[in-house]
Amino acid sequence: MEDRELAALLEDLESDIIERKESTSDGKKIRQAICAFANDLPNYKQPGILFIGVKDDGTCANLSINDNLLLNLANIRDEGKILPFPVLQVSKRIINGCELAVVIVEPSDAPPVRLDGRTYIRVGPRRGTATAEEERRLNEKRRARDLPFDLRPFISASVDDLNLEFFQREYLSSALAPEVLEENQRSLAQQLTSLRFTTPEPDSYPTSLGILVTGKEPRQFIPGFYIQFVRFDGTELTDPIVDRKEISGALIDLLRYIDEVVQANISTASDIAAQPVEIKQPNYPVVALQQLIRNAVMHRSYEETNAPVRVYWFNDRIEIQNPGGLFGQVNRQNFGKGVTDYRNPHLAEAMKTLGYVQRFGIGIPTAQKELQKNGNSLAEFTIEDSYISVTIRSKI
Repeated sequence: MEDRELAALLEDLESDIIERKESTSDGKKIRQAICAFANDLPNYKQPGILFIGVKDDGTCANLSINDNLLLNLANIRDEGKILPFPVLQVSKRIINGCELAVVIVEPSDAPPVRLDGRTYIRVGPRRGTATAEEERRLNEKRRARDLPFDLRPFISASVDDLNLEFFQREYLSSALAPEVLEENQRSLAQQLTSLRFTTPEPDSYPTSLGILVTGKEPRQFIPGFYIQFVRFDGTELTDPIVDRKEISGALIDLLRYIDEVVQANISTASDIAAQPVEIKQPNYPVVALQQLIRNAVMHRSYEETNAPVRVYWFNDRIEIQNPGGLFGQVNRQNFGKGVTDYRNPHLAEAMKTLGYVQRFGIGIPTAQKELQKNGNSLAEFTIEDSYISVTIRSKI
């Protein structure tokens, strides 16, 4: 957006698509504004603009716009408080002689967008949380959009194919703020649609997300949704197999079980030579393996292949492979360096909701840090067009 367009908007009144802030001191209100712009309740289908460094009356607040301020604003996208991920641009501009930070927020393709489990919207200059009727309108906006795989409907499935008890008992309380649940104005069908597990009524077909997260038998609809675990007694694929498992089920069952398998296969040695207190030293740090396996489940391609995520455990190394190459803005040069993009953005949101992701974009750096701390060499990545694999060398 050119400076002359921004200048015209800056001089206008606050509205559905314009908001001003003197500073970044109130990060909560800045996030609420981004969330509301992403929801685009009036359906203008144009970006919302947040001007930072200007007073309510339009005069300059003389805020110093430095790299740290801009970086903190840009990091709002990946911190996991606003889900699904907002699409935003952050830049420094000088408009009418005033130095500003400008945040341009694109309307979401998959509303409702929530901040900490609350759906914020703007109607004119008013910002607030959405009512049940306003959420229904946001759900309806998804009908005709070109949606990613994890939001596409399964016409061959029905709500009966979802584990509704788990959805109500565990997922709802994690995904929505307590006061939203207490209002209790939404039917089960509306709640499923609001969290993108089904399409809007009257069809109410389960989406890929609904099948992956709460499906009774996800592989009936998504054949590649499982982890193939093989433990070899040796260092080659031709060596004897000690253990073999196909780990499947809904998302939480899949991740819980693979965590148990990883824990059971890690070996621990004792070191009492250097100190009087015995020190336990695992051959692999469990946190690193968890991060790398969860990354594979989150970022893999589910629509182009029926191949599983593979975890092959050799005597000297572990190899983890996920189908699907790099996606979006991630390339070979910036891979693993904090640059993120999401083939399955709503599956990533579900993993964050269930506690399997603390913050987006730090999985690989966290794994590398844990490997170094444990005395292992750094993980080695192989990037191909059809898959990505990682090799973790044993410490012992």
